[in-house]
Amino acid sequence: MEVSLRPVHDSDLPVFYRQMNDPEASRVAAFTSPKASDWSLFEAHWKKLRSSDDVVRTVLADGDVVGSAAVYGEPGEREVTYWIDRAYWGRGLATAALRSLLVEVPERPLYARAAADNAGSLRVLEKCGFRVTARASGFAHARGAEIPEDVLVLEG
Repeated sequence: MEVSLRPVHDSDLPVFYRQMNDPEASRVAAFTSPKASDWSLFEAHWKKLRSSDDVVRTVLADGDVVGSAAVYGEPGEREVTYWIDRAYWGRGLATAALRSLLVEVPERPLYARAAADNAGSLRVLEKCGFRVTARASGFAHARGAEIPEDVLVLEG
């Protein structure tokens, strides 16, 4: 599959909403927003995100919307995030999308966080050059509990 990134269109938001409300995908991702299940809050969040200085992209596979990827935060503390539709997991799309995003956003360091038991996401990040530098814990809304998370960094 050919993976590409483009700016987010209004028509992408219902697709993102469906993807981020997939119970299994949310459980795996763990650190989801409580706003994700309320369309008006979800839409307002994406409007704010799209009007910020953050780099927010739609991930396409062979022209179909399959997820999103972004770099957000303050310079020197910016983090990457991505979400790929569960139907496409295990095909290398997240890795390809993140690699493209990292070319588009060359600043370093960049940070990432993932649930410590999210082997798929940790594998994607490590394939893209991120290295685990710390273990923390945080409240995982999708699991309703505090869980361990790995903190990763991509150096220059």
